[in-house]
Parts: sequence; structure tokens; C-alpha cells
Amino acid sequence: MVELLIFVGGLLVLMAIGLPVVVAIGVTSFIALAVTGASGLPVELLSLRMVQTLNNFTLLAIPLFILAANIMNTGSTTTRIFDFATALVGFTKGGLGHANVVASSIFATMSGTAVADAAGLGSIEIKAMKERGYDLGYSAGVTAASSVIGPILPPSIALVVYGWLANVSIGGLFMAGLIPGILMALLLMGMTVALGMAGKVKMPEPTPFDGREVLRTGKRAILPLMMPAIIVGGIWGGFFTPTEAGAVASLYAVILGMFVYRDLKFSDLFLAFRRTLMFSAAILLIIAVSSFYGWILVRMGIPQMLAGQVASMDVPTFLLLLVFVLFFLLIGCFMSVIESILIFTPIVVPAALAAGIDPIHFGIVMVITLSVGVITPPFGTVLFLMVGITRLRYAQVVISVLPFLIPILLTILILAATPSLATWLPKAMGY
Repeated sequence: MVELLIFVGGLLVLMAIGLPVVVAIGVTSFIALAVTGASGLPVELLSLRMVQTLNNFTLLAIPLFILAANIMNTGSTTTRIFDFATALVGFTKGGLGHANVVASSIFATMSGTAVADAAGLGSIEIKAMKERGYDLGYSAGVTAASSVIGPILPPSIALVVYGWLANVSIGGLFMAGLIPGILMALLLMGMTVALGMAGKVKMPEPTPFDGREVLRTGKRAILPLMMPAIIVGGIWGGFFTPTEAGAVASLYAVILGMFVYRDLKFSDLFLAFRRTLMFSAAILLIIAVSSFYGWILVRMGIPQMLAGQVASMDVPTFLLLLVFVLFFLLIGCFMSVIESILIFTPIVVPAALAAGIDPIHFGIVMVITLSVGVITPPFGTVLFLMVGITRLRYAQVVISVLPFLIPILLTILILAATPSLATWLPKAMGY
């Protein structure tokens, strides 16, 4: 237990005093080596582990999917998707709120992260809702909440990292995220209906349904809408791996922007590559150092020790999963999804396996629960993004998001109690 206290407690203390995550992970690893008497290992081992970790075909999916999302964000793709979603469900009460959720769900199958989802569609969605007379706080709340769908639906960057660390099929994880992602979208739309019926927020009267507008906007959005089908269908059909799907998605985004819609210039493409390079470098550096952290954990037998203790506990699996959920909710408030997965997956997955929890089911629960942190204080990145877009006070944005935490948490509880929601589709597709 002393080793575990050093690993987790020391890391949290170093992060709390303001050290960058990657530095905190590296320093914690060397402190653990020194304290436990394993300091005789050569320092060069750190660099060797880092290089060996990044020499991995699976991890190449991360910059590729980030690049595809950045290219999609640059052109008119996001506007086309939102216009189609508005025509599709805008005739209902709270129509643009529903369109917000539908558009975020569609864009999630291209972006793979909550922040990219909120950044790509957020300003478009909130501007449209403001012009139609929707309450600005409500607009910020539903936009922020719907971005949580981003890390659940394929191609989720978080699921790629979890699958790599836990040695679980990434294609299976992608399939497993589909039903929970759709469930969350439906529950978020249900909350929009409930808020409208209760008169809690200002919502204008819906516009009549126009089938011709649906066809017109659908025609404009048909090519972007094909990307999810290409990614999921290609992986499912065995035409390419999840990593190769990232390359196909990036190429498809370039073709759409530069040769079909012609709203993507070479300068825009250069900026998309530059943003991808900076973001990917930060993520991959953390992954590289975290691999050393995880290697020391295993060397000291900490995951094995926890797995043995969990296996000896006589508690229902659902209750144990709820304990993990509460832990992930707390951690998500202070750390990003990727950082949390990198640090805690080597610790918690062996314990979950010892308790008989399916690793695909556990991965989906873990990613969804940690993703709640992007819309909760004190470090919710999407909250700060909404402040910048709406110019509302931080406290106003937080209050506006609170009602939408109910459907998100309900999704997590349903998923925890019903493993088949995550495991049925991967098994049906042969994963």
C-alpha cells in the first residue's frame, strides 16, 4: 500500500502544485523507483521505454483522427451538418436543442473528442439558437452536454488509448460505444422536452416541418454524413483497421474540402496540420512517459495486488462497478480523460477483470464517466469554451449545464446495470 500511496498520492500532489502532467508523471516514477529500492535501474530505461511505446501502429490512429476532425472543422462541413439536423428535428418543441444533440452526435463520429465537438459546432449552434430567441444559458448547457457524446461514439480517441493499454480490440470498443452514445443522445433530447414542458427555459414556438428543406439540407450534408458509415462500415467489414480508418477519414476530409466543396485552401490545410501536430505531440508525449509509469506499476506488482484484493471481496459486480464510477467522476473533475486513462487503466483494469467485469463494458463505462469531467468544475474544458463563446459568467454556464447532468448520469447507471448494452454489438459483429 505504501507503493500505491507514492504512485497515486505523489502524482496528485505534484499536479496540485502546478507541475505539468507529463513532468508530474515522470517525477513520480523516479521517486517510486528510489523509495522502493529499484533505483539501480539505468536512467536510459526511461528513453528506451518512451521510444518503444511510440513505435506502435495502433497509436498512429490518434493523430490521424485528430487531423480528420481539424480539417472538417476548417471548412463548411459543420454548418452543413447542423443545417440538416435543424431541418430534421427543428419542427419539435425545443427543436434547435434537439438539432444541437443530433448534430453533435453526427460530428462525434468524425471528431472523437468532446472539445473538438464543442469547438467545431459550438459557436454555430449557439449563434443559431440565439437568433431564434432561445435562452442563452440553455443553449450553452445543451451544447456543452451534447459534446460528451464525442468520446463515446467511434472514432473515440479515448477508446483508442484505453484499448491499447488494456489490450482490448479497438474495433470492438468502437462498436460498443454506438448504443450507449445513442442512448445518451435520446436522454439529452428527453431532458430538452422536459425543460420545455416545465417552462424552465425560454423556447420559441417550433417551425412547421418542411420535407423539401430536409431534402435540400440532406443533399448538402450527404457527403459528410457518409464519413461515419465509411469508418464504422470499413472496420466492421474488415476493409481496414481502426488506424487505417483514421488515414481514410483524413484523406476523405481533404477531398471534400479541397476538391468537392472547394472551401479548404492550402493555408487552411497547413493550419489544420499544425494544430494536429501540436495537439498530437502533447498527447503522445504524455502517453510515452505514462508507459514508463505503468511499467513500474507492473514491476512492483501493484495491479496484481489490487486484483487479488478485489477478487477476494464478496460484493455484487454492480456495486463494485458503482464504486469505480464514483472514483472516475471524482478524478474526471481534476484531470483530462486521456490523462486519467493513461494513469489509472494499468491499475484498475486488472482489478475489474478479477471481479469478472467484461473489459469492453468496463472501458465504455470508464470513458463515459471520465468524460463527464469536461462539463464539471473546476477544470471542465468545455465549460471554459462555452464561456468564451457565450460571454456568460462561468457560474451561469455551470448552472445551465446542471440539468443535463441528469441524463448523462442516468446513461452511466443504465450502462453499469446492463452490460449487454456495450457488449451485444461487438459480439454480434464477431469481436
